[in-house]
Amino acid sequence: MVTPDDAIEAIRGTGGAQPGARALHAKGTLYRGTFTAGPGAAELSRAKHLSGSAVPALVRFSNGSGDPAQADGAPGVRGMAVKLTLPDGTTTDVSTQTARLFVSARPEGFVELLKATRPGPTMPLRLAKYFLTHPRALRALPVLRDANKVPTSYATIEYHGLHAFRWVGADGNARFVRYHMIPAAGVSYLSGALAPDLSPDFLTEELNTRLAQGPVAFDYRVQIAGPRDSTVDPSAPWRSTETVTVGKLEITGPDTEREHGGDIVVFDPMRVTDGIEPSDDPVLRFRSLVYSASVQLRTGVARGSEAPPV
Repeated sequence: MVTPDDAIEAIRGTGGAQPGARALHAKGTLYRGTFTAGPGAAELSRAKHLSGSAVPALVRFSNGSGDPAQADGAPGVRGMAVKLTLPDGTTTDVSTQTARLFVSARPEGFVELLKATRPGPTMPLRLAKYFLTHPRALRALPVLRDANKVPTSYATIEYHGLHAFRWVGADGNARFVRYHMIPAAGVSYLSGALAPDLSPDFLTEELNTRLAQGPVAFDYRVQIAGPRDSTVDPSAPWRSTETVTVGKLEITGPDTEREHGGDIVVFDPMRVTDGIEPSDDPVLRFRSLVYSASVQLRTGVARGSEAPPV
């Protein structure tokens, strides 16, 4: 069985998991905002942040690489992680990225892919062997190709949750959902020829300029699983087209308070609240363990009781 340390070691082999930085999504910027649920949200889940009152949001936009110095114009997956503070002071996290699907149904497949993508002259052969032995991974290639396009702005791309969560309403009825963040500004990308000539930090610079003109908004949508949609395989697309907009996330400006000194912020999709339950997706649960290993790598301190139960 693969371990979190195996995953960290494999990420290191690709140039990521550097001391003092997150193992992946190492380059990112924190922002403040609010989330306000819409009128239909409370029908899907009794979670307190879905009652309709605005709650504070801490948002981190990031590049997916483990290289904290990666230029923003480089192709790659982008991330948007959200931490919502509930009325009782507890928090719940939402983790999304530009890829709609994960590369594997299990952690072992992801670690094997990382090993296959280690830089070096034999990488093409290693990748060919990987796809021969993991033919289902081929279906993720078009998804990853689209997710790696360079956006005009962090505010002009869609972000997607990879995992299923069970939303439980006040009446006890439950549904499995996947998350999607849809930009109010619309979707737009840069041409491949233009991106390398831009500032290495152009995505953060552009977003700060945009925020100086007003809030940046995203519609928070959930896709409701159909009877044949897998709730445990993040590499499997869902057939269901039923979606509900459950609220609006508004980002108002940069955060200047967190991650100074020894302060560590972890956005963990396993950090849920009453009314939301994690699925039995093994990748979802493994991610939380890897985050703990990453915090240990960054700080030398165990995450301890801050980590949600797996």
